[in-house]
Amino acid sequence: MSIVIPTYNEKQNIRVMLAAVEQALPATRWELVFVDDNSPDGTADEVRRLAQSDPRVRVVHRYGRRGLSSACVEGVMATASPYIAIMDADMQHDEAILGQMLHRLKTEDVDIVVGSRYVEGGGFGEWSKTRLWMSKLATAMATRLTRTPIGDPMSGFMMFDRAAFMRSLPQLSSVGFKILLDIAASAPVPLKVAEVPYVFRNRQFGESKLDSLVLWEYFQLLLDKMFGRYIPVRFLSFVLVGGFGVFVHFAVLTAMFKGFDTSFSEAQTVATIIAISNNFFLNNLLTYRDQRLRGRSMVMGWVTFNLVCATGAAANVGVADWLFTHKSYWVLSALAGISVSVVWNYVMSSFFTWRRKS
Repeated sequence: MSIVIPTYNEKQNIRVMLAAVEQALPATRWELVFVDDNSPDGTADEVRRLAQSDPRVRVVHRYGRRGLSSACVEGVMATASPYIAIMDADMQHDEAILGQMLHRLKTEDVDIVVGSRYVEGGGFGEWSKTRLWMSKLATAMATRLTRTPIGDPMSGFMMFDRAAFMRSLPQLSSVGFKILLDIAASAPVPLKVAEVPYVFRNRQFGESKLDSLVLWEYFQLLLDKMFGRYIPVRFLSFVLVGGFGVFVHFAVLTAMFKGFDTSFSEAQTVATIIAISNNFFLNNLLTYRDQRLRGRSMVMGWVTFNLVCATGAAANVGVADWLFTHKSYWVLSALAGISVSVVWNYVMSSFFTWRRKS
């Protein structure tokens, strides 16, 4: 069997994880496949050092790509084992149940065995009330999306048959951090699921990779499963951010045009500039979360975003002003100007501002 472990800044946990798996599976042939997103702490180098003396350890070193779900998919595709487990490197998942999970997968008529915190015997350890609330909310939403009854659909700890994974593969979104939900929602027929209880442990080293935006990623996954076959989820996110930008745009436009008696053309221009900056920072935080720009790159990204939006902004102001001078209602004039620039801004900013490194 193969155990796929996505990592980012987990150098201190690598040898601890190896020792724990050795103790949990003394009579089983296994390999550890660490999928590292170019961790700055040298996680990939640590795995390589370990692999030189232990052939059961491998590393898939990704560069210019981020994301837990996509890392899991690449790790699974890099293995040949008929049975694959996915777990975190932070020791919060209980490796002691791996043997039980494998036994049930081999002997029962199931496609996937989930390490569950919700079934009897499982638990969340010392989770805060906020994190428990987020988990329960996400679980309720997941139950509505999938046709598969899973007590803990938000679990990141699972083991599955390769054939079941390959059936889901063509429809996988690889968005966000919940690969189990993605696999279940992408399966052409409902998966047969078994669950093994475990208690979620506290992290030993490093910091949690889950922040306050994980629900946004989860929402993106839900959008992708519902509409992804028709519209790219990143474009949907871009449009949602743009929708908030419309609110910002009209707030500024109304304040200047109605409150300060500024000419419509001047008010529309200022509102457009402010809305563009608002959209850049929100898109950097949300839409392109996996390619987020920081530091100097963020400054340059802001510059390029404004440059690639310049044509769209000019069209925005020009169309809106032309319609307004031809007796169109000012709200409709503004909306027409905004609509002209949406697709242009998305396509060109994707290429110039948040272009992936080759």
